[in-house]
Amino acid sequence: MENLDATVIATALPTMASAFGVTAVDMNIGITAYILAVAIFIPLSSWIADRFGARRVFAAAIIIFTLASLLCGLSQSLEMFVIARVLQGVGGALMVPVGRLAVLRNTDKKDLVNMIAVITWPGLVAPILGPVVGGLVVTHATWPWIFYVNLPLGILALVAALWLVPKGREASVRRFDAKGFVLLAGACVAVLGGLEWLGNQTSETLIPGFVLVATGTLLAAWAVRHCRQHAEPLLPLQTLSIGTFRVSILGGSLFRLAISALPFLLPLLFQVGFGLSPVDAGLLVLAVFAGNLAMKPFTTPIMQRFGFRPVLLVNGAIGVALVAACALFTLQTPLPLMAAVLFVGGLSRSMQFTCYNSIGFADVPKARMSEASALFSMAFQLAMGLGVSMAALLLRASMAVQGHAVHAAVGDFRVAFVGVALLGLVGLIDVYRLPVGAGESVLNRAKTTGP
Repeated sequence: MENLDATVIATALPTMASAFGVTAVDMNIGITAYILAVAIFIPLSSWIADRFGARRVFAAAIIIFTLASLLCGLSQSLEMFVIARVLQGVGGALMVPVGRLAVLRNTDKKDLVNMIAVITWPGLVAPILGPVVGGLVVTHATWPWIFYVNLPLGILALVAALWLVPKGREASVRRFDAKGFVLLAGACVAVLGGLEWLGNQTSETLIPGFVLVATGTLLAAWAVRHCRQHAEPLLPLQTLSIGTFRVSILGGSLFRLAISALPFLLPLLFQVGFGLSPVDAGLLVLAVFAGNLAMKPFTTPIMQRFGFRPVLLVNGAIGVALVAACALFTLQTPLPLMAAVLFVGGLSRSMQFTCYNSIGFADVPKARMSEASALFSMAFQLAMGLGVSMAALLLRASMAVQGHAVHAAVGDFRVAFVGVALLGLVGLIDVYRLPVGAGESVLNRAKTTGP
């Protein structure tokens, strides 16, 4: 539910924009607000789970998320919708890291790659299924049903959580770091809020956006300094000294940023640029999911055969090239060709995400899994939010330069695709610096490559 709702509104943006009386590009705030709320509250997740117990926190998060879904469907204005999405994000922030932490704490190193491959599935599948579900709903029903479908799912999830998640909580819990929370939350809000302002085509002046981004950058630097000096910080940063984890956080976030822009850009390109129906747009994006699905049986054997560094470099370059290839789509491009490009892109996306997620936790001691999981989840959600914000910003900048006041043209989407692809390419610099054989401890390569 959490991953699906991050992008389910992508295909429905034009329909929802018409209902709220705004432009389709303006509706990206609905995605950004959700992801921003998740990013703000994720640092709290590990502390709250330790303090109140995973079962209680998980159940409460499901209740919050489900009720917020109801409010999203009942929204009559963009402002009310954004508030409901923020509440939904709060619930989502407390679900995912707790689930990942439960897996990581109870998995041996020899099984880590296989388990990471399993829990990577929701993050791969849901953002691609989101546009398809959204397209089907707005075509055959009304857009509020995008969120109403969460009500029965939420009830089932609550029953499952109370049944499957064990009771109990940590014997000793560190004190709550209020200053760290304020700094981290302030940095997230300022940076993403500033990018949202800059990407909003109705803004008369860009100065507030630049001020917010600058303020957020300063707060982020202050937060890092605080977390390094505080005895019990809300978000410990010691795991960043582990090279493989640092690559997954820094370089991996840039790659995720580029990839997470696609579920936002592609449905808009197909509908606004090419005039396709929501269902047709969603079905085209479904080709990415087909690629994800086709690659899954091969991700672990490929990593074991070649190692993390070669796979991340070669496959990352392929993935970035395929993001840039979307800029070459035109109204005359055959649909099968576009579907083929997206399918191969899905293959690369699945391989890269699983590889980044696996190497990230390869060398993290179990005693540090809690802080590593919280930091990883925060970086993951921020990358998703920044991907949408950067895509909207690039669209707005191109529209302003080319004089497209209301609707984005195909040329504007080309600028956005190339821009996010370049960011993904920068992320591969971190991978290049990895030593040969990085993360070997979890690959069991001898079993597949021989002596």
